[in-house]
Amino acid sequence: MTNKKLFTSESVTEGHPDKVCDQIADAVLDDILAHDPNARVACEVCAATGLVVVFGEISTEHYCDIRAIARKTIEEIGYTDPQMGFHFDNCAVINSLNEQSPDIAMGVNKSLEAREGDDSRFDTGAGDQGMMFGYATNETDELMPMPIYLAQKMAKKLAEVRKNGSVPYLRPDGKTQVTVEYDGDTPVRIDAVVLSTQHTPDVTLETIRKDMIEKVILPTLPEGMVDENTKIFVNPTGRFVIGGPHGDSGLTGRKIIVDTYGGYAPHGGGSFSGKDPTKVDRSATYMARYIAKNIVAAGLAERCQLQVAYAIGVANPVSVRVDTFGTGKLGDDRLSEIVRENFDLRPAAIIETLGLRRPIYRYTAAYGHFGRSDLDLPWEKTDKAEALKKYL
Repeated sequence: MTNKKLFTSESVTEGHPDKVCDQIADAVLDDILAHDPNARVACEVCAATGLVVVFGEISTEHYCDIRAIARKTIEEIGYTDPQMGFHFDNCAVINSLNEQSPDIAMGVNKSLEAREGDDSRFDTGAGDQGMMFGYATNETDELMPMPIYLAQKMAKKLAEVRKNGSVPYLRPDGKTQVTVEYDGDTPVRIDAVVLSTQHTPDVTLETIRKDMIEKVILPTLPEGMVDENTKIFVNPTGRFVIGGPHGDSGLTGRKIIVDTYGGYAPHGGGSFSGKDPTKVDRSATYMARYIAKNIVAAGLAERCQLQVAYAIGVANPVSVRVDTFGTGKLGDDRLSEIVRENFDLRPAAIIETLGLRRPIYRYTAAYGHFGRSDLDLPWEKTDKAEALKKYL
C-alpha cells in the first residue's frame, strides 16, 4: 500500500524586495568583519520605492560606508534601470545605526559560567535566548529536502539567464515554487511548478512561458520526475512588470523559511542576515545544520533534526534534542549524548569550529543558507562523518 503525500516549498530571487534587504544587511556585516572580526553587528534594512533605510546596533572601530555598500549591492543585484522604479544610483539611503546596548554586551562579553569562576577560553555568552533547529535528509545529494532544494535551484537559474543575457527581457524580481509528491518518505515525482518573473512591458506572456519552461524549469528539474500530469504555472497573473521594492516594501528577516528548509523542518524564529556570529540565531542554527548533516552523512540516520536552546548570557545550551523520525541506527537519546560528546555548542566554540568571524555571509542572503554546493560554507562540510561512524 502506498502512502502518497505532497509537499511544497518556495524560493525567491535576489531581486525580491525582502532579499534585497537581507543582502544589504549581510554586505554591511561582511565589510565590518573584514576589518574588525570581533565587531558586534545587528543590522536591519527596509526598502521601498526610491528608499533604503539601514538601522540597528553596531559596535566596531571600523568605519563602514553604509551608503556605498547599499548602492553597490543594489547594482550587483541588477537594479540598474531607472524605469524599474528602484535604482542603485538615485535611491535615498538613510543610515540610522546605533551602538549595541551595554546591557546585552555585558552578558555576551563574559558568560554566566565565566562570571561564576569557569576559566574556559570559550567564555562568550549567547547573544539572546531562543531555540534553533538543524536538519538533514538523504533524499538529495546535498542532504536537503527536495522541494526547497529544487525551488532554490530554479530561482538561481532564473537569475543566471537574466544576468548572462540569454533572456534579455527579465528583471531582478522573481519567485519559484515546487510541489513534490512523496511515496512515504521517498520523493517520486514533481506534481506542480510555479514560476513568476518580473519582465519588461513589451514581452508577451507566451514568450515568457516558452522561455521559462525551456531555459529555467526543465533544465532544473531531475530527469524522470516530470510527467504528463505535472502542472506548470508561469506568471499566472498574466503580468509582472512592477516589482522589487517599487512593487512591494522589503524588510530583513521576512524570508526565514526560504533561508532554511522550506517548511520541511521547524524554524527557531530568529532570522540570520545582518547578525554577527555571537547571535546564536545565526551561529547555532548553522552548527545544528552541520551536526545533523554529519549524522546523516555518517549513516547514523536517514533523517535528522537537531534542536538546541540557549539563555541570554549563558554559554552552554539549556537543551539539546535529536529526532531521527524512526530512521536512526541508534536511539535518539543516545544520539543526543553523542552530539554532546563530539560537538562543543558554546557560542565561542561554534565560532571557532566553523570559522565564523569572516566575511562569508553576503552570498548566503539569497538562494538559501543550506545545501549550497556553489559556496564553500563551513557548516555544509561533512568532515566529522568518518569519526561518527565508530558509533555504528
